[in-house]
Amino acid sequence: MKKIALILPRFGRYGGVERFGYNLSAALADAGYGVDFICARSEDEPPQGVNIVKVGRYGFCRAGKLLWFVLAAEKARKNGNYDLTISLGKSLNQDILRIGGGPLESFWALSQRAWPAGFARSFKMFRRRTALVNLLIKYIERKQAASDCRMVCVSHRVRDWMVESHPSLAGRKIDVIYNKPDLSLFSQPCEEERNVARREFSLSKKDILISTATTNFALKGVSFLIKALAELPANYHLQVAGGRNPSKYVKLAEELGVAERVHFLGRVEDMPALYGRSDVFVLPSFYDACSNSVLEALACGTPVISSRDNGSSYFLPEEQIIDDPSDYIKMAEMIQTTATQDQGRPFQWPDDVPCGIEPYLQLVEEFLNK
Repeated sequence: MKKIALILPRFGRYGGVERFGYNLSAALADAGYGVDFICARSEDEPPQGVNIVKVGRYGFCRAGKLLWFVLAAEKARKNGNYDLTISLGKSLNQDILRIGGGPLESFWALSQRAWPAGFARSFKMFRRRTALVNLLIKYIERKQAASDCRMVCVSHRVRDWMVESHPSLAGRKIDVIYNKPDLSLFSQPCEEERNVARREFSLSKKDILISTATTNFALKGVSFLIKALAELPANYHLQVAGGRNPSKYVKLAEELGVAERVHFLGRVEDMPALYGRSDVFVLPSFYDACSNSVLEALACGTPVISSRDNGSSYFLPEEQIIDDPSDYIKMAEMIQTTATQDQGRPFQWPDDVPCGIEPYLQLVEEFLNK
């Protein structure tokens, strides 16, 4: 039996990369491989056939904890005598590297637009560039880029960012495999299911519901989405899923006179119901490697608007892609057009774009048989 190691600090099913790691480990075990999941901590029972190798994550600061984990994970990798190692994040050595977040330089350059120009933004960038943990991350990024491992990016946008940040990668084969929602969980609801979900929030047939989902309200453009709502008729409502303190954004909604039309839902367990009752899902991200929520909403048959600097906008028609997430006037126009037009045929996953777990299984088989 071939032995495979997966490396990620946290094992569980809450969080995009964590859920992907859980599902990949289960699929590899089902395929007959011996699977060890090297992590700092485990928050879920592992699937059958998956062995958890906990190495801890100790230290007095983020840099110390990261350094501990990458060194401990590397020691476990060496001691495990694995036939193949798949890294889902920060690691020193691996055979296959899944790049799910993009390089720091790209993140810094694009995400800073989410904050107004001035001292606060400049000081934030100064702290980012001088933080010890970020210096360590940049070192790991350079080491990974210089290695001969097989690289897999979660979107074409991430692949572009990687080449921009590490020019030595130009011309190198870099695979792109998109995330794909579990279609047994995310699918288009029937009319009765949609009506039930809307009645729960007293939404009439004339009401237009905009939804979004994030735990980083600034980065994902929630303030500009609220400003866009203020430009729309009174029958437009906004629901925000995400477990952060929304007080700053509640105050903005009050100042703009739309507080009664903005609803912060906190952490939402039933995301399919949120997508299903929505008329349009909007994610005006300033930076997003490949938003799972956009793909989930599409799978539920919900029209989506998102930004060009979100990797999953690859699946959207050009007229539903935002170039500047801060242009709330343009965003309002796009929302009104998208929410009221005839949507035509349901979204279909392109056959020529690798998505989901299966391409990883093919990549593993290819690697082990070479």
